Amino acid sequence: MFLDFFALGMLFFVGLTLFYGIIAIHDIPYEISKHRNHPHQDAIHVAGWVSLFTLHVLWPFLWIWATLYREERGWGFQQLQEKEQQLEQDEQQLASREQELSEEVAKLKRQVAIISKHVQQLEQGEDK
Repeated sequence: MFLDFFALGMLFFVGLTLFYGIIAIHDIPYEISKHRNHPHQDAIHVAGWVSLFTLHVLWPFLWIWATLYREERGWGFQQLQEKEQQLEQDEQQLASREQELSEEVAKLKRQVAIISKHVQQLEQGEDK
């Protein structure tokens, strides 16, 4: 008889522990978002409760959503925009440098042609 009551007590204890454990686990993304001052804290919290009814299918996505944002850098896209702007500036500098070098090569070709012409004239003058 004692073992029956002990087993029943253990069953209730394990059931309650699992129940509250699942509720505590579902709230982890919300706690992360609260700690990081996430702009979507309330949405993450509500989605966590909805995730309880969908057997925590949404929970990994909530974790990712909560951890993507940081107050000091936001979503992290600002750095991408800065890098893109820097790349555009570098591309413009390269294009202008390429234009300068093309002009210099054309100038050098003209000078080589003039020098070649002078050399030919000198060679023809020596042959006579």
